[in-house]
Amino acid sequence: MKKLLFTTFIICLATRAFCQQAETDAVKATINTMFDAMRKGDSVMLNKTFHKSMVLQSVANKKDGTVALITEKPEEFAKAVGTPHKEVWDERITYGAIKIDGALASVWTPYKFYVDDKFSHCGVNFFQLMKTETGWKIIYIVDTRRKDNCPE
Repeated sequence: MKKLLFTTFIICLATRAFCQQAETDAVKATINTMFDAMRKGDSVMLNKTFHKSMVLQSVANKKDGTVALITEKPEEFAKAVGTPHKEVWDERITYGAIKIDGALASVWTPYKFYVDDKFSHCGVNFFQLMKTETGWKIIYIVDTRRKDNCPE
């Protein structure tokens, strides 16, 4: 009986770990698709990663030293991505903490942004995603932007 309980416990742990990893991979795939769309200049591909009620914000340092919260319309961002431009917009991220609770995911990604191969700025993105019938969708992004003290 003890062996059966122990075996059942191990199977439950392994299954849970496998399911959690699959969800983590699916969340990353949504975020990676968003950045692939930016590199390709593909607003249709980009919009497939966004929830219809998505919010996009930046925490910005103003010239006078104060901090402002800037809200951008996702449709304007998608239009900018999809408008033909010669340069490649290349946001290179690393994954930090990824937390998932049911249909909600939270992801921290330090980044460096390049226009073609020229460094532009860096900062951190903080994503919130929601699992829908069609997969994980981005519901919120807030980021920081600066030119120095970039994350490694």
